[in-house]
Amino acid sequence: MLNQLHEKDFYVLRGSLKSGRQSPKNLAFAVFLSIFIQPLIFFLTYVVAADTTIYPYKDILMNVHLWITIALVVFSIFLSIPKVYSSNQKAQYLLIIFVSQNIGLSMYLNSLFILGSNNFSFEATVGSLMNFTFITLSIGLLVFVITYARFYILLKKGHYKEGTKKDAHRSKLEKGSYLPVAIMVGTALVYIIQYMHQISYTLDINAMVLITIGPLLYFSMLFVLPEQLVILYCKYRFESFNFDKNGNFKDNGIGKGG
Repeated sequence: MLNQLHEKDFYVLRGSLKSGRQSPKNLAFAVFLSIFIQPLIFFLTYVVAADTTIYPYKDILMNVHLWITIALVVFSIFLSIPKVYSSNQKAQYLLIIFVSQNIGLSMYLNSLFILGSNNFSFEATVGSLMNFTFITLSIGLLVFVITYARFYILLKKGHYKEGTKKDAHRSKLEKGSYLPVAIMVGTALVYIIQYMHQISYTLDINAMVLITIGPLLYFSMLFVLPEQLVILYCKYRFESFNFDKNGNFKDNGIGKGG
């Protein structure tokens, strides 16, 4: 679908790259931090949160997740080195996507393990935990699909071309298109709170915060994923979405007529 669009249709997406926010150097710093953050979150998830949980298949999840995390940490070490990331910008951006999704998934699993833990006043069953997992995963999938569909429609309508609409006007149009996603996330939040109330005889505010932050971060990672994937696509398709080896943004003069 995206191959039907032209370089000028993606122009506005270059903003975060051109401003330097997502330059290889800044991404390398984020990648470097993830070398320490990912193992820490893994430890908190599987050693602390999963210690007394009744959540099923936690050992299988841990083994698979361990190797994924190790692989991401190894790649993060290499792609935080200037000589490596300067010539592997696309791989670095792909790594950032995987790392952000891994952190979001870890926090989500952390919440699931806490729900099944004996350390809190929850009385969840394996069946109810699996139902909760299925519902929240389904909502996450819907968030991704709706966000991607919205994003593609805006691209097709030319909202990401240079000069076709003022940024302020485009922002107003986009706010309305966020409504379905906001409704889905709001519904999920209500469901999570109701579920905690059903399985707990005392609703602890600290536990509530710990449990809700995981799914919300998971939804947030899925919400930004479509734009990340489109930018990655543009990096492979267009040179104007990349930097030269000196770290300077390549500006090929695309725009209204490009």
